[in-house]
Amino acid sequence: MSKIISFALAALFVAAPAAGAAPLAALKKQAVAGVEARTKLAQEMNDSIFSFGELGFQEVETSRYITDVLEKNGFKVTRGVSGLPTGWVATWSNKRGGPVIALGSDIDGIPKASQTPGIPWRQPLVEGAPGHGEGHNSGQALNVVAALAVKDIMQKEGIPGTLMLWPGVAEELVAGKAYMVRDGVFKDVDAVIFTHVGDNLGTSWGKPMGTGLVSVEYTFSGATAHSAGKPWMGRSALDAVSLMNAGWEFRREHIRPAQRSHYVIRDGGDQPNVVPERASVWYYFREQDFQRISDLYAVGNKIADGAALMTDTTVERRVLGTAAPRHFNRPIAEAAYANIRQIGLPNWSSDDQAFAKAVQRETKAEKTDGLATQLDKLEPPKENPESGGSDDIGDVSWVVPTITIRYPSNIPGLPGHNWANAISMATPIAHKGVVAGSKVVAMTTLDLLTQPKLRAQAKAYFTDVQTKTEQYVSMIGATDQPAATMNADVMARFRPAMRAFYYDAAKHPTYLDQLGVKYPTLERSKPVGQGAN
Repeated sequence: MSKIISFALAALFVAAPAAGAAPLAALKKQAVAGVEARTKLAQEMNDSIFSFGELGFQEVETSRYITDVLEKNGFKVTRGVSGLPTGWVATWSNKRGGPVIALGSDIDGIPKASQTPGIPWRQPLVEGAPGHGEGHNSGQALNVVAALAVKDIMQKEGIPGTLMLWPGVAEELVAGKAYMVRDGVFKDVDAVIFTHVGDNLGTSWGKPMGTGLVSVEYTFSGATAHSAGKPWMGRSALDAVSLMNAGWEFRREHIRPAQRSHYVIRDGGDQPNVVPERASVWYYFREQDFQRISDLYAVGNKIADGAALMTDTTVERRVLGTAAPRHFNRPIAEAAYANIRQIGLPNWSSDDQAFAKAVQRETKAEKTDGLATQLDKLEPPKENPESGGSDDIGDVSWVVPTITIRYPSNIPGLPGHNWANAISMATPIAHKGVVAGSKVVAMTTLDLLTQPKLRAQAKAYFTDVQTKTEQYVSMIGATDQPAATMNADVMARFRPAMRAFYYDAAKHPTYLDQLGVKYPTLERSKPVGQGAN
């Protein structure tokens, strides 16, 4: 395998993409120029999606905006895929045949993460509203710009193939991609390049740190009664929820430390003087391989059944989402990293660095030395990867050769899933990170389009290494449907106020300009910008 991969890297800049086409190195120069020519589009898309700030399953404005851009540029869009109201697939093909290369990135926001960008302290645009506290506003801007640059080259040079763009719907709920996998959305795809915001420019192969998971809601049903008058006639569903949670905490000592599990009570009853007839609790069960995820889920089910027995209630369970443990493709990752080394990190200005350090100080970040100035290395996966978070790109990675490219649009050391991670996401830091990542994605897409041997090596790794001893296990059934009504009530409550802050690119050069935020703002002061109150 090492000889095959070495050959792939050696061939990156000498392979002939198509009869009469320019050498690959020349094509990549065209791709970089094509991305740079669309720097303004990248900024406008990044800032517009930031301003929508929509939660999972409710990414209505976001999907409408992105698909409008794609349709205006000749892509065919199929909407509502896999029962996802905000899901879509956009394709563009040149000539007959050729590989299908899919570019994906997430689009949803984080609850209560509304934040005025470009200021290093907490100042929501709309108090209590969601926002892009994970930075999912940036990946589709990156992918669209890369795809348009590659599309121009395919037309000019006669390169056959299909570009396919798609969104990660409700990734923060890990509740979208498994349905797309189940329904065969990726069955004809040769390779997937996924993009995710980070604080460096990099990629990886094999199993990274982290976990897979299953997301489950347990709903207990009992009987109402007057809580003071005749409580003995009631059966408390809330008692069952409390007992399940207590049981899980006692069991936690006797399960692997690598597991991660958490819960929130979604429904605890109506009012204290009525015995709760209905109560529900939402669990994430995380582990590092398919079998252990299934085992952990089975333990949770037993504890739920026990809680129901103890309270003379009944329990129903519903899978809300799932994420397979990730496994990324080595040949594609190594090809991508060669492009990463060519592009390098953005040329951060002194203003960028000063602003990043101000944010790190204000948020008591784990790092205080500003933005990254050295590339992360591409290293072999650890023999025993650390536990951690999950991403449902894992499901995709088990049905088609897949990599994730991380790009530096955020600030190192921040907590994640937090308003602080929204601060940079409509600033020059985000814009520069998107452009750098877009260049890498465009170059790697050309690698895959023009090098049959690279595609063959990617397939060989997928078949002979990744899936040789471990196979994909879906946690959803054939009739399960996405929980598409989730977050509808939250967005209905906040969207009217959020609309006042949608970015108008026709009137303002940047979102910071529209908000009246001077960049860089370095010190805490009275509230500034349009979001001040």
